[in-house]
Amino acid sequence: MNRPVRLRLPGVLLTLLGGALLLALFALGSGSLALSPAQVLGALLGEAPRGIELVVTQWRLPRVALALLIGAALGLSGALFQSLLRNPLGSPDIMGFNTGAYSGVLVALVLFQASILWSTTVALIGGLLSAALVYALTWRGSGVDTLRLIIVGIGVRALLMALNTWLIVHASLEAAFSAGLWSAGSLNGITWAKAWPAVVFILLAGAASLALSRRLFLLEMGDDTACALGVPVERTRLSLLGLGVVLTAAGTAVAGPISFIALAAPQIARRLTGTQRLALPAAALTGAVLLLCADLIAQRLFLPYVLPVGLVTVSLGGLYLIGLLIWESRRS
Repeated sequence: MNRPVRLRLPGVLLTLLGGALLLALFALGSGSLALSPAQVLGALLGEAPRGIELVVTQWRLPRVALALLIGAALGLSGALFQSLLRNPLGSPDIMGFNTGAYSGVLVALVLFQASILWSTTVALIGGLLSAALVYALTWRGSGVDTLRLIIVGIGVRALLMALNTWLIVHASLEAAFSAGLWSAGSLNGITWAKAWPAVVFILLAGAASLALSRRLFLLEMGDDTACALGVPVERTRLSLLGLGVVLTAAGTAVAGPISFIALAAPQIARRLTGTQRLALPAAALTGAVLLLCADLIAQRLFLPYVLPVGLVTVSLGGLYLIGLLIWESRRS
């Protein structure tokens, strides 16, 4: 890594971290009861009046903190997939793994009348099963072709979307209503009590992904080079893909399927840093900032109505995907 990039990288990471903290401070202070930064900090430190402390710590903090955490999980998951597949479209939402997580929750809700409290478990099962199906359909004796993996993933996603539609059509009114609200991708009404199982999975999978970041960097040099440097290629690839699925499925379990973040965050982070070094932390921070920004737009743009954050991200994602395809076609 040359000297300009070495100097630029810490600055970008610190800027992203600072931006996330400033956005969080703004989100905690904005709303029907506007609070100053001093009041927000006082509430976080336990030095504010009881009413203000309740608004900040019990009502707003879970939403803001989980928006940052889920955004980081989606950004990290997208970085894992795009690095492993060496393709900017190699995103878990494009390949249908968050759709698989959604299918798992729908099956539990509609066919087994399970409580939404089981969402983390069944979302993880659905995401992992969809990933296993895509990998099995792509596998050949010599390994996995990454372009084929993406194409098969898009096909499996279409099948899962059809299954999800069928399940909702044949569900009871109550189950269909619950599934419809959850499927929009929303942080409304989110609490620590509902989210803590998914938070545990996100933190564990995130830590494991960062621990394997050096192997990921070597895999990007090519399978032969990585193997020559002592990396067990297929085992490492499977482990990282599994961690990426866990990250996106856990995020989906809490907030529903949220598009765009996993697709865009790694590419934005790469353009900001100018290097693949520390790509995972940069993508995680970018994803956190993007999701919190999208949630603020969803809450403030059409007051007094609050939109699901998934509606905002999918709108932005459509525009971003069109721009990405145009840019890739011109470059080629």
